[in-house]
Amino acid sequence: MTDPSSEPATPPRTGDAPRTGDPPRSGDPPRPGDPPHPGDPPRPGDPDGPARARPAAVIGWCLYDWANSAFPTLIATFVFAAYFTQAIAETPEQGTALWGLMTGLSAFAVALLAPALGAIADFGGRRKPWLAWLTALTALATGLLWFAKPSADWTLYALLFAGLATIGFELGMVFYNAMLPSVAPKAMMGRVSGWGWGLGYAGGLAALGVCFVGFVGAEEPWFGVGREEAAHVRAVPVVAAVWIALFCLPIFFLTPDRPAAAGLPMRRAVGAGLKALWTTLKRIREYRTIARFLLARMLYTDGLNTLFAFGGIYAAGTFGMAQEEVLIFGASLNVTAGLGAVLFAFLDDRWGPKPVILISVGAITLLGAGMLVVEDKAVFWALGLGLGAFLGPAQAASRSLMAHLAPAELRTEFFGLYALSGKATAFLGPLLLGWVTAMAASQRAGMATILIFLIAGLVLLWPLKAGTKARGKAGSETADGG
Repeated sequence: MTDPSSEPATPPRTGDAPRTGDPPRSGDPPRPGDPPHPGDPPRPGDPDGPARARPAAVIGWCLYDWANSAFPTLIATFVFAAYFTQAIAETPEQGTALWGLMTGLSAFAVALLAPALGAIADFGGRRKPWLAWLTALTALATGLLWFAKPSADWTLYALLFAGLATIGFELGMVFYNAMLPSVAPKAMMGRVSGWGWGLGYAGGLAALGVCFVGFVGAEEPWFGVGREEAAHVRAVPVVAAVWIALFCLPIFFLTPDRPAAAGLPMRRAVGAGLKALWTTLKRIREYRTIARFLLARMLYTDGLNTLFAFGGIYAAGTFGMAQEEVLIFGASLNVTAGLGAVLFAFLDDRWGPKPVILISVGAITLLGAGMLVVEDKAVFWALGLGLGAFLGPAQAASRSLMAHLAPAELRTEFFGLYALSGKATAFLGPLLLGWVTAMAASQRAGMATILIFLIAGLVLLWPLKAGTKARGKAGSETADGG
């Protein structure tokens, strides 16, 4: 009998698959165990996920959504954004345009920084230190909005610190989202992501309730805060800052992080991360399915983010809602959004995230179109509550799909690209809305531009073969719900 090991090796023929033990060939996609890019130093990577969810780790992770949701709810959407346009800016139209400019420039900064910071963190090991510093930036900049008095003299100040807080919030989400696969087993990622979004909406609702009862809607605001110079409204950023700082603590104590010893020193991590990011971008065609998903998400998320940023402004300006009514409207949206996120979380794990995204964004498009043409405030309310039920599922399913698709050793880098996909054109949505609003002198006309981004995202996502079951050749994922 001939010993197979003594036979000369047959060189691979054109079209042959690489064999175990073969050196990598130019143009081959990464194989299990290979470094993502030839020449990369080792990265810590992540396990595929725990075999079973640890309740304390999941609770700590989800509570961060509860904590930081105070910022988009109280500052970016309902209270401070409306206060800026109605009380600080010279006119509501000018305020809408300036707020859109600030939102767009902040998004541009996030688009530049997020992929680079994610790639650096993949080599550096731990994610929590990044999350801690960015959360501190968000809380501090938010709290300093207390000083923005109802005068046009405070316009630049308000825009500066609102922009810094926005950048801190969005960059922090890169590291927070990248922790999901190390917290939840694969079979539960949809549920845990949905629970986080649901708890986030509940946190936003609770923060709104505190601000309404204690400050905005109170005849005698708490802690001796008066109503002169809108102090009862300016107290809202302080509440948001304290809320974020307090409720972010569980993730740092209960949720595990990758060991620091697994990463490179910071100086080497910066160089290696930037080099690896450039290599990933050059080889993005090897991750075709992920690239198409990110492009689709870039468009529909631009529409969603613009809707979040200007929903309160539109309700106040077009339907004449006072600050108190805007708060109640925001609270009601948070109720339906939280319920939707929790209910659809189970469907995410059952159907796969792609069908959940398609259903949710499609419903938001139809209901949003209706809200732009109605004249009756009661009908506007009804459509808004229905729309809210699909906001959470659209975002939670997008996050869980990215968590399934991202290679473990590139996870934070890809979540940086995920943040880029949410911000690369995010400046276009607010800028286009602000420009159309100013040119047409109509908030309805400006808000209608949101529908363009939602529909374009749906068109790109619809034929996508993407999902959660297996990843064979890089970028050729086969999937649930594909």
